[in-house]
Amino acid sequence: MPHIVIISSSVRKGRNSHRTALFFQNFITSNAVASVEILDLKNYDFPIFEERLRFFENPTMLMLEFASKVKNADGVIIVTPEYNGGYPSSLKNVVDLLYDEWRKKPVAIATNSAGPFGGTQVITSLQFSLWKIGAWTVPAMFPVPKVQEAFDENGVPADEAGTHKRATIFINELLWCMEAKKRME
Repeated sequence: MPHIVIISSSVRKGRNSHRTALFFQNFITSNAVASVEILDLKNYDFPIFEERLRFFENPTMLMLEFASKVKNADGVIIVTPEYNGGYPSSLKNVVDLLYDEWRKKPVAIATNSAGPFGGTQVITSLQFSLWKIGAWTVPAMFPVPKVQEAFDENGVPADEAGTHKRATIFINELLWCMEAKKRME
C-alpha cells in the first residue's frame, strides 16, 4: 500500500486549515487507498531557515525525522492557508530546509482561506518554489473557501457529498502520479 504524508502548515493559534488536513487523513483512511500520517508543523520546532538540511553540522532529531518521513513517503499533500496572498513562513521554512527529499516527489496542494477564494492566490508561488527544487506538483488542486465553515474542528465536511467528490478527484490524481513515478524508477 502506498504511503502519503500530509503536511499541515499552519502553526498559528486558532488555525482552521488543520481541519482540511484532518479531513484528508480520515478520507484516505476510510477509503483504504494508502497509509497516511499528518506531519503537523505546529509539533516541530524548526529554527528559522539558515541552511539546507544536508549542510547542517548538527541537525536536530526532529529535522532528521521530518526529512525521513517526507523522503520515504510515496506522495505528499501540503495543506496550506493563504496569508496575504502567500503561504506561511512555517511552510517556506520546511520547503527550503529539504532538497533531495523533494526531488521527483509527487506533491498535491490543498489551499485554504477564510474568504471566498479558497487560497487560490497561494498556489502559484508554492508550485514555483516546489518546481525549483524538483518536486512534481500534481495538476489537481483542492482550494477550500471559508474553511471555518467547510469543515468542523475534526475535519468533518459540511457538504459531505460535494467534498468527497472533489477529494476523490484530487486523491486519484495524486495516486496516479505516485504510480507513474514508481513505474519510472
